Amino acid sequence: MGYSIQILTKRGTAVRLKNKVALVTGGGTGIGKAIALAFAREGAKVALTGRRMDKLGEVVNEIKKNGGKALAISADVSKIKDVDRMVTETVKKFKKLDILVNCAGVLFSADLAHHTEKLWDETIDINLKGSFLATQRAVPEMLKQGKGKVIHIASIAGQIGFPNSVAYCASKGGIMGMTKAMAMELAPKKINVNCIAPGDVATPLNEHLLVKPKYLKSRVDNTPYGRVGQVQDIAPGAVYLASDESDFTNGITLTIDGGLIIQ
Repeated sequence: MGYSIQILTKRGTAVRLKNKVALVTGGGTGIGKAIALAFAREGAKVALTGRRMDKLGEVVNEIKKNGGKALAISADVSKIKDVDRMVTETVKKFKKLDILVNCAGVLFSADLAHHTEKLWDETIDINLKGSFLATQRAVPEMLKQGKGKVIHIASIAGQIGFPNSVAYCASKGGIMGMTKAMAMELAPKKINVNCIAPGDVATPLNEHLLVKPKYLKSRVDNTPYGRVGQVQDIAPGAVYLASDESDFTNGITLTIDGGLIIQ
């Protein structure tokens, strides 16, 4: 037994994802964007999906500007035809698929009495069903490589709950349960399935909340580290879970929240 020597760049930094191909849903903004950029820095070829090609294009251009390889794919993960197409286009372009990050998500704030069926369905369809569909379609490509990595992006909202966010909390809690079930099933096939649960992280998804001084102060005051998270706080955890270093890590929820839920 032993550990492989990491490939180094000319600058002497480790390239932990060299020769890997990653597909990142929701890769045009926020946490998905940060993960895509981090993967590219670590040597991966990255396919990004989302519903806004302008945002995806910006990320692809940034990756290419820094010498990486990337592809933008317009896709709605709640639609099976789009999911099939995004996997097909990724493999067509880069010849394989090693890593899947399910980061596409929505967040609607509404109290229980006004949380409509439409909001519920859209939240569950994108956050939970989308992660299921993407994984289901990506796994056959990973099996061709003899191994693979699946990373779901959940939230501490699935662990402790928040008011006015019943569908969001349900979807993220569902992702954590789904992670464990998939991990049990796919581990014998050398496919690792893990989950990241960010705490309060400043992204376009929750900016409508964090611009409220009272809300922001409450989140900062409740976080032992004394600040809300940034997307760059989440990306290193994804790099670890995507790399060969995490081969014996399976079925976990990696909470990155500045200590918020330990209180």
